[in-house]
Amino acid sequence: MTAEPTHRRPVVIGPRRWARCAGCGLTVYVPKLDRALGVCPECGHHHRLGAAVRLRRLLDPGSFVPSPERIAGTDPLGFADRVPYTARLATARTRTGLDDAVVAGRGTLGRHPVVVAAMDFSFMGGSMGSAVGETITRAAETALATRTPLLLLAASGGARMQEGALSLMQMAKTAQAMQRCRRSGILTVSVLTDPVFGGVTASFATLADLVVAEPGALIGFAGPRVIESATGRPLPPGFQTAEYLLEHGMLDRVEPRLTLRPLLTRVLSLHRAATPDRGHGAETPSWESVPALDRPPNSRRRSPWQTVRAARDTRRPTTLDYIHLMCDDFVELHGDRCHGDDPAIVGGLASLGPRNVMVIGHQKGHDTAELVARNFGMPHPEGYRKVLRLARLAERLRLPVVTLVDTQGAAPGIGAEQRGQGQAIAETLAGLAELTVPVVATITGEGGSGGALALALADRVLMLGNAWYSVISPESCSVILLGDASRAETMAARLRLTAPELLRLRVIDRILPEPSGGAQSSPAAMADTLRAAVLDTLDELSGLAPGDLITRRHQRFRRLGEVTHA
Repeated sequence: MTAEPTHRRPVVIGPRRWARCAGCGLTVYVPKLDRALGVCPECGHHHRLGAAVRLRRLLDPGSFVPSPERIAGTDPLGFADRVPYTARLATARTRTGLDDAVVAGRGTLGRHPVVVAAMDFSFMGGSMGSAVGETITRAAETALATRTPLLLLAASGGARMQEGALSLMQMAKTAQAMQRCRRSGILTVSVLTDPVFGGVTASFATLADLVVAEPGALIGFAGPRVIESATGRPLPPGFQTAEYLLEHGMLDRVEPRLTLRPLLTRVLSLHRAATPDRGHGAETPSWESVPALDRPPNSRRRSPWQTVRAARDTRRPTTLDYIHLMCDDFVELHGDRCHGDDPAIVGGLASLGPRNVMVIGHQKGHDTAELVARNFGMPHPEGYRKVLRLARLAERLRLPVVTLVDTQGAAPGIGAEQRGQGQAIAETLAGLAELTVPVVATITGEGGSGGALALALADRVLMLGNAWYSVISPESCSVILLGDASRAETMAARLRLTAPELLRLRVIDRILPEPSGGAQSSPAAMADTLRAAVLDTLDELSGLAPGDLITRRHQRFRRLGEVTHA
């Protein structure tokens, strides 16, 4: 469980003025390297930093207060290899000035209070023994007791072999502590630096709400030599790097060291639910008082088929367009923590006027390259698992969920079926049904089948005037029922998929008017309308208790459908 270390420190040449970069091999000026926080100005390689330096550079100046409890490891097994374990501990303490491989305390970051624990790889490879496990656990307990976000800076080769099974038990101890924070809605953020392996990867370091890694950091459970020896195969290019893990859905972000502090400041600003101040005597708008439009004003009524075609116009604003126009800030989060990061789904923390929210939506594109890269907004199972992960994170942080729906449907294909497409959609539906925070969905373009419904099981469903929403696309309906797609226009009318029809059927709650030329003619105006409608809806829902939200959401969908009794 302890990976072999890698040599990534700059090699000092002469009297500490010049060093050879461990990434590119070029000679760099040490003061310049220090000013760049250890990032090579030539190749961008991130050299390792000690815990003290990292805390000093990351937290607000002078804000760090170390924990008053000094926790150090002992020698519970009387262990010795070439030298006794006690001698190794003594050498590490003398060389680093640390009690053990982690430094913990409290401070502020961007004026936001945090409980922080930073590991130091120079102390026995950052290995986790009893002292590290106890320090991390106490930091989590302090965060829980004070309702303060927990920031973890990980750098470790894994478990400390010299403490045997007691070292192994630290995985369970720290995992329990992290889960208590998560269950209580305490924001936890883990920053993975080079390297993070073994028992640290398999416990607290990857259990945080947000997992961020530095570029090029090596991260894994087993070390690369162990894997190659066990499999007898060469490793893929870039295997176990931060970038590789991001691609495979294991990280929220890969963030350069120079922009990490601003990113974390934004996250700390966005993670708490905000209660808008409406002023003295202001009233919360009632949903019943909001007029429901039966068709977009100032525009001719489109036929159902014309509506379908309008919704597919590649000039229409995408989810990311709306987010950037509507939101004051947005931190995109990635990955399903299981298989991959589906680009057809985007989501993250956002500030929407006076409220902080979790916004999630389908993402298409405006040109062929982007449409292909985003799979035309058709998610794979990992996309729906990302939706559910972000929704559950929002629930833990007590943030409302805002979804934007625009997809022809879920991605078809062998791979999607092998990875459980149907089950992923079902779990997303079940998860949204039980969220204890408000959920507001808006159909902004296409709303095709279960692939759309997976983001639209909400307390309120809004719909743009030129959008459509149906059990199936008109073309597919024509193929299945009539043998070919030639009757798609007829099927579009018979499916009753336009906003006015769906309002009559009570499938949606409100139609949002589009500009006369459609949303694509004035994206900013459309975004203003959408923003106002979402905020109005959140105001109306904000007074409901969690149990009432779940009950009313259940009742909303329970009443839909028409039957007759024989």
